[in-house]
This record gives sequence, C-alpha cells and structure tokens, in this order.
Amino acid sequence: MIEIKDLHKSYHMGSNSLHVLKGINFSVSEGEMVSIMGSSGSGKSTLLNILGILDEADEGTYHLDGTEIKNLNERVAAKYRNKFLGFIFQSFNLINYKSALDNVAMPLYYQGEKRNVRTEKAMHYLEKVGLANWAGHLPNELSGGQKQRVAIARALASDPKVLLADEPTGALDTKTSYEVMELIQGINDEGKTILVVTHEDDIAHMTKRIVNLQDGIILDDSVVKQVRAKEAKEKALAHV
Repeated sequence: MIEIKDLHKSYHMGSNSLHVLKGINFSVSEGEMVSIMGSSGSGKSTLLNILGILDEADEGTYHLDGTEIKNLNERVAAKYRNKFLGFIFQSFNLINYKSALDNVAMPLYYQGEKRNVRTEKAMHYLEKVGLANWAGHLPNELSGGQKQRVAIARALASDPKVLLADEPTGALDTKTSYEVMELIQGINDEGKTILVVTHEDDIAHMTKRIVNLQDGIILDDSVVKQVRAKEAKEKALAHV
C-alpha cells in the first residue's frame, strides 16, 4: 500500500541547510496498523507530510497504492489526497460554523457527490462513530472526544485507502484517548490501513507495529503485541 525507498528531505534557510530525512526505507502493507514515534526534530512530521502528499521529497521514491507520488501540481496533489487519504488531526480541524453532519460530508463535496448522497453517507459514518444523535450540533457543542469522533467519521467518509492519524489522542484525557483508539482499532479490524503518529508509548502499543525515528533515520521497526484499547481503558478505570 505504501512503499518508500531511500527518501531524503532537506530544508534550506538562506545559506544553511537542514537535512531532516536521511534515506528512509519504509513500507506498509494493506490492512496494517503502524505507529511512527520520535522526539521533536526526529523527522516524523516531515515524513507524515510527505506521506500525506503535503510535501515532496528531494530524493527517493514514494508509491501509494501502486501510484508513484512525484512532481504533482497542487490540483493533482489535492485530487490524490482526496482519493487515497483520510486525515485525523490532534486539533480536530473541524469547521466551527458547520454542523457535525456537514463537517463529515465535506470530503464528499470535493469529490462531486450530490447533496442527498453526501448526507446519506455522512449520516452512515456518524452512526458508525456513535454520534448520529449529534448530527445537527456545531463543534463548540461537542466534547473533545466527540469532536475527534466527528473527525474520524470525516476521514472515513471518502473511503480512503489509508488513514493518517497525527497525534489523534494528543488533546484528550486518558479515558477518552482509549475510547478513540478503540474506535480506530475497530476500523483497522475491518481492514483499513492506518498510520498513527504519536509520542505516547501506550498509544503506540495499541497499533501492531512501531517505527522509531531518530535524527532522520529509522532506528527501529518492530512488530509488537497489540494492546486492545478497550482492555486498557477498563484497567485504567479500575485504578481510578
């Protein structure tokens, strides 16, 4: 599903150059759930931006579902993002003046779906994340966990090949974090390919593989025994 070979990325600031990614080799098969970890400055945000077709590497190749991602103008890049990718952000990135339903339907608007189709699909995904009764509510009427559920429904609405989750639990308390991860695990159980960028070790262990970045190189890439979020939540609540 994702194939990256010998990826390099530098940023130039005047006469100075910062080599951020230093020959990354990385692949993700369809249906995998992988976390990317690394401290600030490790290169994980740069890697995520390249995976999300928001930035382009200087050297190396990136194939997404068999398509080479290279030399794209913004129109084509936007088309590929909409076709291949669903994004989940730490800060939710919901449109404040639009209802939960309209937020979820937004990617479908850009895909050219008719209003009745957009509404039907958006409602289906709100039901999937347990928020059907909140469809008409604005983001400021929702809790943090509910906002993230709306964001997940929006990410799923266009039926992307890959979900990219950037610190999806970073703004949430432990109980809500585990509830969100339980939902994300359920989506992966259905076969969706998911990448989670996180700095939280407990969240990383709720995926099936952990990739550790340090100073622009992959330090370690290990398959791990997945911790089920539901069990972790029950254990955490038992200690409250």
